[in-house]
Amino acid sequence: MGQYECTACGYIYDPAEGDPDNGIAPGTPFEELPEDWTCPMCGLSKDAFEPLS
Repeated sequence: MGQYECTACGYIYDPAEGDPDNGIAPGTPFEELPEDWTCPMCGLSKDAFEPLS
C-alpha cells in the first residue's frame, strides 16, 4: 500500500492512517477510496493525486 500526494497542495494520503475525519478507516488503500473522495486539505478529486515513489 503506497502513499499518494495531492499535486495541488502537497497533502499525502497514507493508507496506514486512512482519513478518519472523512470516514476512511486506517488500512484503506488509495485505490479503494470512494470515487467521490476528495483531498481533505484542498478539496480536489482523486485525479489530482500521484503515487509517491
